[in-house]
Amino acid sequence: MSQYGSPPEPRQPDPHQADPYAAANPYGQQAPYGATAQPGSPANPYAGAAGTKPTFGFGGYAGWFTRVGATLIDQILALVAGAPLWIGYAILLSNTETTTHADGTTTTDYSGSAAVPLSLVVIGALMSVAFYIWNVCIRQGRTGATVGKSVLAVRLVNTDMQPIGAGWSFLRSVLHVVDSICYIGYLWPIWDSRKQTFADKIMNTFVIHATAQEPRPY
Repeated sequence: MSQYGSPPEPRQPDPHQADPYAAANPYGQQAPYGATAQPGSPANPYAGAAGTKPTFGFGGYAGWFTRVGATLIDQILALVAGAPLWIGYAILLSNTETTTHADGTTTTDYSGSAAVPLSLVVIGALMSVAFYIWNVCIRQGRTGATVGKSVLAVRLVNTDMQPIGAGWSFLRSVLHVVDSICYIGYLWPIWDSRKQTFADKIMNTFVIHATAQEPRPY
C-alpha cells in the first residue's frame, strides 16, 4: 500500500438517519449512478435536485501519459476554437512590410484594410476564452472531465470522489503556474504514488479512472 494511502471511499448515507429533504421531494429518492431506478424514483438517472453531483468509484489513479494525452486533446480543441485569431494575425503579418533605412531606423507600413483581420483576432480571442470557461471551468467542474478527460475516461475529483465545482476547477488551472516552474510539477505524477501535480497537492485533488456511470454531458 502507498505511504499516502488511497482517497477515502465515497461517503455513504446513514440508513438510520432520516432524510431531511425526503418530505420536500415529491418524486422520491433518486437512484445512485450506475443503478437501476427503483419505483417511485425519476426515470432519468440525472434528474434530481439542483447542484447534485455524481460520486465516482475509484478505479485507480490516471497515469502521466494518460494525463498528457487528455491535455493534448484539450489544447488541440482550444487551437481550433481560437482559429480566427491566428488567421487574422497571419493576414496582418502578410500585409505588413518593415523597411530599414540607411541611418539604421526602421519603419513599418501596412497595406490594405485592417478591419477584417483585427475583427478575426478579437473573435478568435473571445472564442478561446469562451472555450476555456466552458471546458475547464464549467464542464470539468460539474462532471469531473474536460473533453480530453472524457475521451480517455478519467475524472478530476476531490477526496469524496466528486467533481470539484467550477470555481475550484478555475483555481486549480491557475495554480498550474506552480507546476510550470521548470516543468517539475507537470512531471511529478511520473513518480508520485498518487499521480498528483503540485496543483493537485495544493487543491487536494486527484485524476482517476472512474468506475461509475458517466455524468450527463454539458
